[in-house]
This record gives sequence, structure tokens and C-alpha cells, in this order.
Amino acid sequence: MAERWTPDSWRKKPIQQVPDYPDRQALADVEKQLATFPPLVFAGEARNLKKQLARVAKGEAFLLQGGDCAESFAEHGANNIRDFFRMFLQMAVVLTYAAASPVVKVGRIAGQFAKPRSSPSEKRDGKELPSYRGDIINDIAFTEEARRPDPRRQIEAYRQSAATLNLLRAFAQGGYANLASVRQWMLGFVKDSPQSRRYVELSDRISEALGFMQACGLDPEQHNELRTTEFYTSHEALLLGFEEAMTRVDSTTGDWYATSGHMLWIGDRTRQHDHAHIEYARGIKNPLGLKCGPSSKPDDLLRLIDILNPDNEPGRLTLIGRFGAEKAGELLPPLVRAVKREGKVVLWSCDPMHGNTITSATGYKTRPFDLILKEVRSFFEVHQAEGTYAGGVHLEMTGQNVTECTGGARAITEADLNDRYHTVCDPRLNAEQAIDLAFLLAELLKKERSGQAKQVPAVAGL
Repeated sequence: MAERWTPDSWRKKPIQQVPDYPDRQALADVEKQLATFPPLVFAGEARNLKKQLARVAKGEAFLLQGGDCAESFAEHGANNIRDFFRMFLQMAVVLTYAAASPVVKVGRIAGQFAKPRSSPSEKRDGKELPSYRGDIINDIAFTEEARRPDPRRQIEAYRQSAATLNLLRAFAQGGYANLASVRQWMLGFVKDSPQSRRYVELSDRISEALGFMQACGLDPEQHNELRTTEFYTSHEALLLGFEEAMTRVDSTTGDWYATSGHMLWIGDRTRQHDHAHIEYARGIKNPLGLKCGPSSKPDDLLRLIDILNPDNEPGRLTLIGRFGAEKAGELLPPLVRAVKREGKVVLWSCDPMHGNTITSATGYKTRPFDLILKEVRSFFEVHQAEGTYAGGVHLEMTGQNVTECTGGARAITEADLNDRYHTVCDPRLNAEQAIDLAFLLAELLKKERSGQAKQVPAVAGL
């Protein structure tokens, strides 16, 4: 029998990746204040997302999840949010139209402020200070005061999340996502991209299709699905005091939901089955993600699945693989086989970013675009070989014109990294690279769907 769960039962468990707050009373006061704030998202929205993810798990849609490595207080602004959202729309429309696949859109946004670190401290020029853990905890500036964990930052993170969600909802439901505007979504710097021609051709075909519908008497303006979109938020459930404060009972069902985001995931460094992060996640009814890395073993993964999704509920659990391009083909298949053998209903997603991080000769952390593409291809090849569904991708990306990942259509080199290297943590795909990846995904999805179609007659004849 599992122990009784409460929003604070995680506090009795061992915990990893916890900041050392010097003023514990100030931390308690902030968490108490947060518990009185309105929810950022609502239980009904989380349930809707779970239903859509259940479709993905059945092979009927595709999950596009992505956004900032770590959101920044300093870069928060309407233009950045708008550019991110329209880049997301471009990627989704490429996948939807080119691959004939519905796309579930989940951003790493409006809550992705905390970051796990490989070391609790950082040393520069002989000086050692606490590591930067995200703006919700401390500041990136390398000073003793900036790196001191400050609980008041949680209030600022809440307010920024609320403002971001307000704008995202307006964009998604207020007409910005209208398919008639598909060509206008292209970002300025992408217009000169080698990929712009492919996107313009695709947007022209969509416009022609809409024109044909209208000529047949079907007015696109009367169909909400052509004028609006559903967009959800997600983040890593790392700072559990904040999450506990935002955990509320749904008045319609009596269930507990995290109201800080629609979907929460557990990272590779905090997925110990008997530790605090898994304990917290098992009790909330939101859809969950679980990162799987090179250290994941089949038996351990099955145990975690049983804890996080004991009812084998479709859409509840997304397994996000982050193995690296050179290891995915070897390490992913045993996990897929074990999950399939035990009849576990999960959504498989690929994080091709975290396993492909290197340090360039110029000292910048970067991710080679060709390795990102290679891991995505391996992900699809493994699922095709195992007879399972490659259901999604999980990306770190931005709508800004950054130079953080090498390669892509413009062939960014290591020497180019210092031109526009703006990330506060890990390197992100820029919009051009992200759309390039979307076209590759569309080709892989078309191939996957054609393979599924060929299998139908054989199944029907059994």
C-alpha cells in the first residue's frame, strides 16, 4: 500500500537539487503568501491537455513541446513572447500540413525558471560561489549577493508567469493564430533563410486550400479551429516549495492539481523513486513528463511508471528520452521493449538537446545541429523497429535570432557563437533552426504514418 499523499508529503523524503536558503523564515513567509494567490492554470485545462496527450499515445497526433532553457526576468517582454509563439505556430503548421498530423502544442514557458545543476558551486578565477539555479532562485551575475538564494524571487516568477500566460491566451484565442495569417507568422530574420522558400510554398498551399473552402461555401471565419489554437504550458517541477504552494483542490472533482502549469516533468537528476520529487508528482492529477537518460534501466523505469501512473491512464505520462545522438540507438530500445512488454500506456518523446551539449574550442557551451538531427532520426528508427509510436519532441528553442547551436541552414560555426549568445543557461535553437527541424520531423512523421497505413490490411486480416 502506498503511503497517504498530501501536497507536503514530499518534505519527509530525501531530496536533490535543493537551494540552501539562508533565511528559512523568509522562505516560509513567501510560500505562505503564494498559497493565497490565484491559480495560474486551471484543472479543466490540465484535463483537456491529458485528453489530447492520450490521442498522441494512441498514434493519432504529435506532441510539440519546447521553449526556453530557463526563462529570464531581464528578457521578459511582449515582443519576445510574441516571437516565440509565432515560431511555435510555424513549426506546428509545418507538421500539421506536411505530415497530416494534429499537433499538441506545449510550451516550456510561463514557469520554466528553475534549473538543476551538475555542481552546487561554480569557480571562476579562484573564487567559488553557489551555482546559478535559475531566476526563481538566484541571479546569474557572479557575485556573492547575486548568487545568494532569495525566496522573494518566487513572487516575481509568479507575476511574470501570470503576465506571460495572459498574453499567450490572447494570442491563441484572439485571432493571432488564424490560419489566414500563416504567411505573416514568419519572423523577420527568417525571411532571408534558405528555409524561407519551403515555408512560403507551404503557406501558399494553405491559403489556396482556405480559398477553396470559402469558394465551396465553407467560411473559415465561422470555424474556431481555423481561427484559434490550444496552447499549454509546462516546466520542470524542481522547486517543490513553490509547487506545493500552487497545488490546489479542484472543486469539481476533489482531486489535487498543480496550478503552476498544465504539465510538469521530473528531470533526469531528480527521478529517484523514493525521493521527494517523485513523491510530489505522484499525487497531482496533471499530465506528467519523466526524463529518461543514459542511466535509466528498464526495471527502474517500470517502477517509476507504476508509481506515477498506477492506473495506466492514457495521456498521464510522457517519457522524454535524452540519450545523445551516439547512444540513443543503443540505450532506447531496451526501455521501449520493457514498457511495451508490460503493456504500459505512455507517450514517447525525444529530447535531442541535453545529450548533445559540448564545449566549443572558444569556451562556449553549444549543441551541434547535426547531432540534434541525428538523435531525432534515431528516435524514429528505434520506434519503427520496435513497432511503437514516436510521439513527440522536447526542444530548447527561442524566437530570438541567437547563435547558440552550431550548424543549421546558415551553418553557424564555433567562431560565430559569440555574435549573439544570449542564453542564461544552455544553448537553444534559433527560429530558423527550429523550423528546419520541423521540416525534418514532418518527413519522418509522413514516413511513420505511411508505415502504419501499410500495416492496417495485415492487422484486419487476422
